[in-house]
Amino acid sequence: MTDTARTPSWPTGISAITLFTEDLDATKQFYREVFGLPVAFENDNSAVFEFGNTIINLLKTTAAPELIAPARIAQPDAGTRLQLTLPVDDVDARCKELAARGVTLLNGPMDRPWGIRTASFRDPGGHVWEIAQ
Repeated sequence: MTDTARTPSWPTGISAITLFTEDLDATKQFYREVFGLPVAFENDNSAVFEFGNTIINLLKTTAAPELIAPARIAQPDAGTRLQLTLPVDDVDARCKELAARGVTLLNGPMDRPWGIRTASFRDPGGHVWEIAQ
């Protein structure tokens, strides 16, 4: 039996997500234009955007090894291993807005069997974003 009084609790949220990108300038521009967000912090290797209480840190792949070594950085064409989801009020309206900003959808808008409407797209670094209603 464990002593829960001494067991630390798990975090209740994610404070930061770091996404590796080969072209920081193009990815930073994508986030500014598509999400309409200002850069909260930047230097030669990274740009940070605030999504509510979570920050998205875009980091040049050349600077990433010091964070994850001995793990290796996958190439963008190796496939997707994550999807980031943003809640929206109207997926169809947001898809029209994304198209007007030059974003090509991967899929959707579509009704999912689990009761939500979604659409997905990819940023210049190859990271997949989903909007869900």
